[in-house]
Amino acid sequence: MKVIFKGIGKIFRAIWKLISFTRQLILNLFFLFFIGLIFFAFSQSGEKPSLPEKAALVLDLSGPIVEQRTYINPVDQLTSSALGQPPVQENVLFDIVDTIRAASTDNRITGLVLNLKGMAETNLTKLRYIAKAIEEFKQAGKPVYAVGDNYKQSQYYLSSYADKVFMSPDGGVLLTGYGSYTLYYKSLLEKLDINTHVFRVGTYKSFVEPYTRDSMSDAAREANTTWLNQLWAAYTTDVAKNRHIDVASLTPELSSFVEQLKSVKGDFAKLSLKMGLIDELITRPALSQKLIEEFGSDGENSFNQISYYDYLPTVFNTDLPSPNQVAVVVASGAIVDGVQRQGTVGGDSTAALLREARLDDDVKAVILRVDSPGGSAFASEVIRNEVDALKLAGKPVVVSMSSLAASGGYWISSSADKILAQPTTITGSIGIFAIMTTFEKGLENMGIYNDGVGTTPFSGVGVTRKLPDGVAEVFQLGIEHGYQRFIGLVSQYRNMSLEEADKIAQGRVWTGQDALKLGLVDQLGDFDDAIAAAVELAKLDSYELRWMEEPLSPAEMLLQEFASEARTQLMSMVFGELPAAIQPITQQVVTDLTTLSNFNDPKGQYAFCLNCSNIEK
Repeated sequence: MKVIFKGIGKIFRAIWKLISFTRQLILNLFFLFFIGLIFFAFSQSGEKPSLPEKAALVLDLSGPIVEQRTYINPVDQLTSSALGQPPVQENVLFDIVDTIRAASTDNRITGLVLNLKGMAETNLTKLRYIAKAIEEFKQAGKPVYAVGDNYKQSQYYLSSYADKVFMSPDGGVLLTGYGSYTLYYKSLLEKLDINTHVFRVGTYKSFVEPYTRDSMSDAAREANTTWLNQLWAAYTTDVAKNRHIDVASLTPELSSFVEQLKSVKGDFAKLSLKMGLIDELITRPALSQKLIEEFGSDGENSFNQISYYDYLPTVFNTDLPSPNQVAVVVASGAIVDGVQRQGTVGGDSTAALLREARLDDDVKAVILRVDSPGGSAFASEVIRNEVDALKLAGKPVVVSMSSLAASGGYWISSSADKILAQPTTITGSIGIFAIMTTFEKGLENMGIYNDGVGTTPFSGVGVTRKLPDGVAEVFQLGIEHGYQRFIGLVSQYRNMSLEEADKIAQGRVWTGQDALKLGLVDQLGDFDDAIAAAVELAKLDSYELRWMEEPLSPAEMLLQEFASEARTQLMSMVFGELPAAIQPITQQVVTDLTTLSNFNDPKGQYAFCLNCSNIEK
């Protein structure tokens, strides 16, 4: 009897939690809607900031750097503005580069101050493109200073391009290197009596390993070590060149580093200065005075300056549309079937942008900017078909690979007229897989059984029944066909035999510099080089870039905020009572175990690179 009442009590507690969650969610949604209305009212009526006669541009980036903005958080913007802080938002890579370049030729801008404490860790490929703009700024004869209390790895990379790097006497430079780590669930799934059925082709196609192993395979370890070492070598080479120090000093043995730290009595700031990473340790008041001496006083105990976010609106080109346009279609994020919002590559929505460019007579060439670890094989082919259609229409297509163009990201790139990657681009991972989990053992242990009749061997296939051997063989044959289709595209468009394509495929990840040697890309180059290639192929004397995108409306942004709030509330309800130290781990487990549920390939076939999108900076 007690057991029954205890069970009923648990049910009522669960119902009450659900009711409480729903009530809080509705109240919060109304609150966010009200705040959003206020924000948009102010944003529509506000005036653009005026630029002083002379000022330094402060690159005070806050938040992640992205290829294409997914949304702007109105609540965070409003809060930041109220506190006098830079807005927390996504920063579009091309906006940053264009702004720095505009400032280099603007006589009102007298210098550049890198204040990157709010900038999130960023892939090296994106950082290098920004660094290129900083170098151009310096070549214009204007000084560049980096200021910070502490420097994380990405922040320090850009700061190393400054003429002088200043840091707080209590700060430090944290260079952790690159790594690719994930959690493995084979034993957990076995304890839960969950059967994992894996179908794949490719020795190095390691996406499925977390579900089938408890550790990284030797093949995956070999491949990952190669490209991670190449990334780190590129990082340290750039920094060492900028700082005029020995490359080896940036990757000391642990024992050597401990000895160096002991020599300065554990003072990380002094060690950073001793290693040549920093030019001067300086307090905030002293730094402020130094910048006043360089750029002049604003009359309010600071130097003449303008924030990146205030200067950015003045950079936009207002010229009339050109009849010679080079369209840019950004494919950033995982590739998913159907129509998707910016930040995810939708098979139908991305194809629609390419089709729009094809049907517009003013568009003479297209740049497909790829920053994706892949995803749905079907959606990838839908996008690639539109690339072929563009070529048939006489409009050249140039692929510009950003940080990541792997697996499905390479699939959509394969048939372009020209493929450009940067040396630090992660690409390849040419392979395909499917994964299915069934729960018949766990259900049977609880006394639940699945039985019935069907007209074909496939009628009862599902998560509650054991997968028949014959059906498993059918799935594997489908995956093998998909793999042959993938390497067939590589063979056809990269002018190599099927055997050669298979040899460099097998799911192995390559850097851009290796991909060039293997024939997977045509040229090493950044976005600027891709523009030049598109203009050359289209034989244009003049051109205008046209970014193919559909901006989010204010209402759509608010709806995204509602969805985000709902997720936050749900995670809080699920994890709120757990110790803070293990909450990140539990949330990572949930994310990993539900990754496949976010994909929707009609045949369940995926070209996705897990390790590529799981780099720890």
